[in-house]
Amino acid sequence: MTSTTDFETAAHSFLDLVAEVRPAQWNEPALGVWDVRSLVGHTARAILLVEQYLLADPAPEVTATDAEAYYVQVFTEYTDNDAIAARGVEAGKALNENSGAEFDAALGRALALVAANGPDRIVAVGSIGIPLGEYLRTRVFELVVHGMDIAKAINQPHRIPSEIVANVADLAARVAVRKGSGEDILFALTGRRPLPPRYSIL
Repeated sequence: MTSTTDFETAAHSFLDLVAEVRPAQWNEPALGVWDVRSLVGHTARAILLVEQYLLADPAPEVTATDAEAYYVQVFTEYTDNDAIAARGVEAGKALNENSGAEFDAALGRALALVAANGPDRIVAVGSIGIPLGEYLRTRVFELVVHGMDIAKAINQPHRIPSEIVANVADLAARVAVRKGSGEDILFALTGRRPLPPRYSIL
């Protein structure tokens, strides 16, 4: 499973970044209302939720056939930015000096569950049912994009392999197409015109 390999690689890259955060940097600004601590706490959920969801009952049916459909549905119908921000802050408050080791242990458990279930296991994310292989693509997206945010905030290189960055960029472009802004993306990438102010697929 390519998505499993990408997930493991992206997660280890995130854990390496967490290990490089200096004590004085935890309270520095990182993304929006989040400081580095909150952003790390939020990003860690990309690992922790895989374990949580695979220990829960599977969804009865697939309602999001792929990662692209999942993101369109989530960001159209279910996203509460204030709630997401608050969860990140709370997750950051729970961090301690042993959190890196705890995240590493959680990753090991999550990967064991992934191997035991296989890519077609239907993961229940709220009312959404999505195949595990496709759900992992969304976790890779979170780990890579927020890993880049963390790396920028602590002034460290983000050492994720270029092929995984390409996979995440491909997913982002496909989500944009599904949301009706594929033309905007193509024009921007080919220098025809800039993206609209504050444009985001999220």
